[in-house]
Amino acid sequence: MTKKIAFIFPGQGAQFVGMGADLAHDFHKAKEVFQEIDDSLNQNLSRLMFEGDMQELTKTQNAQPAIMAVSMAVWRVLQTQGCSMPNLVAGHSLGEYSALCAAGVLSLSETAKLLKARGNAMAKACEQEKGEMLALLGASVDQAQEIAQNVGCYVANDNAPGQIVLSGTLASLEKAKELAQKMTIKRAILLQVAGGFHSPMMQSAADEMISVLADMKFVQPKIPVFFNVTAKEEVDPVHYADLLTRQITAPVRWRELILNTNATEFIECGPGSVLAGLVKRIVPDTPAQSIGTSEQIQKFLNS
Repeated sequence: MTKKIAFIFPGQGAQFVGMGADLAHDFHKAKEVFQEIDDSLNQNLSRLMFEGDMQELTKTQNAQPAIMAVSMAVWRVLQTQGCSMPNLVAGHSLGEYSALCAAGVLSLSETAKLLKARGNAMAKACEQEKGEMLALLGASVDQAQEIAQNVGCYVANDNAPGQIVLSGTLASLEKAKELAQKMTIKRAILLQVAGGFHSPMMQSAADEMISVLADMKFVQPKIPVFFNVTAKEEVDPVHYADLLTRQITAPVRWRELILNTNATEFIECGPGSVLAGLVKRIVPDTPAQSIGTSEQIQKFLNS
């Protein structure tokens, strides 16, 4: 079988205080990435990541560029250490911006500024429309869609078999929880998030990002990029602004995306190990690993 390696980039929720500190200490290239992002944003984001307050780091407008910063630090270190280019890239939600940066579509500075704008727009939308998210564990997509239609909420993430996330008001999600119990769905858990992401509740953020993305010059990707909205590769950069805008209010079709890549190996590039875990549920026989620390980089390079 021909090898087909996919690099995948994590989304919001992967952040933790201390992330990236070992990379900055051990690799000059990682330190350069963090410095360039700090300079681009005119913010000491790296200090917040390395030793800041978790509540401050978790704010949408900080978490989004911070997670991308670690992802791109790992990516740049691997490139300088002679790691061969993957066959494709993809990212979960904000991770899609990391994937576009890795594919050479956006510069590091552009990516940081876009994610800061996206984070600010989404934070404002969260204040205007009070939303929540509910994870349905053990539910099928059909069951999740039936619940959403019945209680007036939205399917936000199709992450993996048996892991669907809904977005909506607290009242609608409480009803969804009750309905899930009646349908004998294993568990329904309210997530600790700031709003009803990947749903029409984020429309004001999408509207704001239309003009931001319209000013951006997307270049031809050096590596195929798969997108959340379509779960497919999109070759023509003329469509990227539209896909990134739609992504804010549309469901993340992660399960379909992973299946559509037909990759023989997945490497999660950035903090945490959520995506590698999802891949193992989607395609259990396909190797998946996470690289987000100096130790993990060394282990990967020596393998």
